[in-house]
Amino acid sequence: MKICILMPALNEESSIGATINDMKFEKLKERGHDVEIVVVDGNSKDRTREIAKEKGARIIIEKRRGYGRAYRTGFEQCKDCDIIVTGDADGTYPFSTIPELVEMLEGGFDFITTDRFGSQEEGAMSRMHRVGNMVLSMTLRFLYGVDIRDSQSGMWIFRREKLDALNLTSDGMPLSEEIKIEAFSKLKAREVPIHYTKRIGEKKIRSFQDGFACFWFLFKKKLAE
Repeated sequence: MKICILMPALNEESSIGATINDMKFEKLKERGHDVEIVVVDGNSKDRTREIAKEKGARIIIEKRRGYGRAYRTGFEQCKDCDIIVTGDADGTYPFSTIPELVEMLEGGFDFITTDRFGSQEEGAMSRMHRVGNMVLSMTLRFLYGVDIRDSQSGMWIFRREKLDALNLTSDGMPLSEEIKIEAFSKLKAREVPIHYTKRIGEKKIRSFQDGFACFWFLFKKKLAE
């Protein structure tokens, strides 16, 4: 079985090396899995690509901007994978837990998303960011009946073959909530808590702009049903 660890990245030279080092390939390989790191780079101007390549990653350059665009390009480039694991290249997600999460998926799930509110390092999420995420998650639960706490988490573990059943349309930040709406309505899915840590390097999220885009997307998608 082949596992692809898929990360979007833009100017993450200060963090991408440590992020890749945190991945426990040995445990996965001991279980007979092939592992590939795939970095979708948004045309970084620093050494992000060079460092990732030195660590053994396959690099895909996607000049079109957008969080969702990066992932959708990555999904297309990972068609030979059995399982895809996603997460940011900034050191915030616990990639060291990938073996356990893959084992959980193999136990009978199609899609697993993670809950960053389960445990957080102090300063990992600002108060404004926390409140915004709570509002978005509450809105998602109300509109779609999806019982999850963290609609914006970017760490997912899922079976690649199941992507064909999902109608993913967003090229921006709303892809994170969209993939959960689709997965929880069409697949066997669950949410699990993780330990979320402070990012390394400069943050990229635009709190008000991205938050409003995610909020509006929830209503737009619902109206289109």
